[in-house]
Amino acid sequence: MPAWLNNEGAWIALGVSALFIVAGVVMHRVIKKVLHAPPPEDRAPHE
Repeated sequence: MPAWLNNEGAWIALGVSALFIVAGVVMHRVIKKVLHAPPPEDRAPHE
């Protein structure tokens, strides 16, 4: 194992980085799904 992976802080940094990457992928998929959805039907104006 490389010397820089023997530090506990390195593993925390890798875990946080992986978490941000996963969150970004999930947000990207949700935003794409929302943008590709058909527009809502027009409703009557309130007043």
